[in-house]
Amino acid sequence: MKEFQYIIKDEMGIHARPAGELVKAASAFPCDIRLALNGREADAKRIMAVMSLGAKRGAELTVRTDGDREDEAAAALLKFLEENL
Repeated sequence: MKEFQYIIKDEMGIHARPAGELVKAASAFPCDIRLALNGREADAKRIMAVMSLGAKRGAELTVRTDGDREDEAAAALLKFLEENL
């Protein structure tokens, strides 16, 4: 299992457009990918679950990858977050 934290920098937080792009990026990998925020957890491959976290600017998001290609998935998601959120 790989895990990292990321502070949301986008002024709007995770809203519909970046949530959809995040789900698309996560869905490219066969491993389990979970997002955690304020004691809540969501499947990163489901847009409604991602949006239900209500991640705002300044929130510390925890990303966990577990399974086949978890290292590659963690690196790709970190890059996505840095470039988009």
